Amino acid sequence: MSQISLISGSTYQRTTKRILDLAGSLALIVIFIVPAIVIAIIIKITSKGPVFADVPERIGQYNEKFKMYKFRSMIANAHVLLRKDPKLRELYKEYKKGSYKLKNDPRITPIGTFIRKHSLDELPQLLNVLKGDMSLVGPRAYYPDELENQQKEYPHVRKLVSDVLSVKPGITGLWQVNGRSKIHFDERIVIDAKYVKSISLFEDIGIILKTPYVMLTGKGAV
Repeated sequence: MSQISLISGSTYQRTTKRILDLAGSLALIVIFIVPAIVIAIIIKITSKGPVFADVPERIGQYNEKFKMYKFRSMIANAHVLLRKDPKLRELYKEYKKGSYKLKNDPRITPIGTFIRKHSLDELPQLLNVLKGDMSLVGPRAYYPDELENQQKEYPHVRKLVSDVLSVKPGITGLWQVNGRSKIHFDERIVIDAKYVKSISLFEDIGIILKTPYVMLTGKGAV
């Protein structure tokens, strides 16, 4: 097996990338275990509801659904309320118009604002990486209705969506370190598809190295 195949291409995706995921996620769990416990306690004592977000399954590799773990940053049952509560009908329209992101979301809790800005709500996804549902680096994992509706709005990106779903979604990724929530779906898919076509050890390490800056500054967060 050549050295090049271990750092790029299909062999990297099958073997080296998984080793990097396991080693990296275990190291990060050790580093962030105390902050994660503190966040969990604050969530529990400052708002009603579970510690983890009570949201539907996401779409992962090969269009398979999986349960993504995230710290709850919103009021309990926020996902369903947005779609079903008549009082939030206009907010839901704004949500869809903004590529499934809201600049001023009244459902977010006080601690939620902080952990979302610095991506600390994503820490439990390290468990998804250990399970093999996700990778440290990869495309965004979408909700089923989000992915379906966005493809209706941007039909020209359907082939790119297919490419993106051929790999595991990531905790961080190329679009996350290049604008985060400021980037709309059609642009995001182009960026993620570009990543899929050029996956390599060097690309992943570069994205991982850029991620702490994005977390600390909260740049592009909603």
